[in-house]
Amino acid sequence: MDKIRILWADDEIRLLKPQIMFLEKKGYEVTTVTNGHDAIEEVEDNMGAIDIIFLDESMPGITGLETLSQIKQLAPNIPIVMITKNEEEGVMEEAIGSQISDYLIKPVNPVQILSTLRKLVDANRLVREKTAIDYQQEFRKIFMEMNSKLDHQGWADIYKKIVYWELKLEESNTTNMAEILATQKDEANSEFSKFISRNYTNWLHNDDEAPVMSHDLMRSMIFPDINNETTTVVVLLDNLRYDQWKIIEPIISEYYKVEEEDHFYSILPTTTQYSRNSIFSGLMPSEIEEYYPDWWLNDMEKGGKNMYEKQLLGEQIRRVFRKPIKYDYVKITNTEDGKALEDNIHNYLNNDVTAIVYNFIDMLSHARTEMDILKELAGDEKAYRSLTKSWFSNSSLWNALKEISDRDVQLFITTDHGSIRVSQPSRVVGDRETTTNLRYKVGKNLQYDRKDVFDVRKPHQAKLPRPNVSSTFIFAKSDRFFLYPNNYNYYNKYYNDTFQHGGISLEEMIIPIIRLRSRKNQ
Repeated sequence: MDKIRILWADDEIRLLKPQIMFLEKKGYEVTTVTNGHDAIEEVEDNMGAIDIIFLDESMPGITGLETLSQIKQLAPNIPIVMITKNEEEGVMEEAIGSQISDYLIKPVNPVQILSTLRKLVDANRLVREKTAIDYQQEFRKIFMEMNSKLDHQGWADIYKKIVYWELKLEESNTTNMAEILATQKDEANSEFSKFISRNYTNWLHNDDEAPVMSHDLMRSMIFPDINNETTTVVVLLDNLRYDQWKIIEPIISEYYKVEEEDHFYSILPTTTQYSRNSIFSGLMPSEIEEYYPDWWLNDMEKGGKNMYEKQLLGEQIRRVFRKPIKYDYVKITNTEDGKALEDNIHNYLNNDVTAIVYNFIDMLSHARTEMDILKELAGDEKAYRSLTKSWFSNSSLWNALKEISDRDVQLFITTDHGSIRVSQPSRVVGDRETTTNLRYKVGKNLQYDRKDVFDVRKPHQAKLPRPNVSSTFIFAKSDRFFLYPNNYNYYNKYYNDTFQHGGISLEEMIIPIIRLRSRKNQ
């Protein structure tokens, strides 16, 4: 580890020799000056090399406060500790107002100095080291769990642990451990893909073994909490991953208290057309096609694929409640819709339940693929989360939710599917009727590498529509994405490292569902 370099300015520096020797024995490098002018010159000559400054408040020539002011102009981010004999309130207020990091009262002893250094300079290093040690211990536990016979709850727990450590390592800037965690997440996704391939179709025909899935969500996790005394708002943020929820949770928690954080599994394909229609209808896609043929379009048919979500929600409410329930459905796809939501949000409180679908995050992931500037802004997972947080904190949606937080509101936040950053191309050959999605395909006579996919040759087994007699669905495992042989290298470069959805991964399938209550009425 590089030595921490201290600049200490005091006109009585010779009297501080014991403290300086103590610090040097502890591994710190100390440079001393006896006046403010020399301190400023030292900062100018060693810009970026000084980690912390101890500054005497009372020195001949220019005072400590004057020195402080000039150093802050040169290097505003260097921590400065004011050391003073003078405890007058005005002096300390001026020093604190000038953004000192701490202050000590003379005479200072070595323990005080060491404590200040640990707090201001060593804290980040100590946090990184402790975080790295803790994750190393957790790494072994996660590895052992991954190689045991996990059920769907066990995999959800693994995913949440990985997200927890991803955010913790990111916060502490523990980059070496972050790389190890990324490798562990890849391994987890590989094993999770095998788990889904073994169990998915069985879940759809055996409720006792299945997790709550898209078509069960409203009936199992939202409708039981709807009552006539409290208005319920269900916000579906299209393509919101669990890690993105954890990033915006602190913002929401200022106004709403988290009462329960849970999860469900998205159906396959993990796309809006399938999963969101399934959520609002309470049915699997093949059942929607059977019962409401005018409201379902297959992939290659022309027209909007999510045009009847309000009607599907109404039909599900009618089937489940068998009594009048006042509901509404609001879909936000542009800034004008967002402004209208802000203007009308109080009107929706007259309903028993209002569903709000907000499309921004899904649009962001697609736009990032197409726009170079967004590729730079959301260049990796950390930046993607940061951009999500920035959008949410300034969004019309958050403005609207703050507007109604002074009322007794029960709020659900969820999504339809997540997304994964893809990096491994997989060749697929199909005819013109084969779908274009990068993470799943449906078509006739598909040719593909079986190790890369979960294939469903009989769509009815996965409760999926069958566009024609010989249709097969294939779903990309882990971080793979499908490419045709034509212009393979071009499209590999174009789509590699983009966020996609439709296939099998922890990020796409394990979906957050959070129940909250407005704080002002508790």
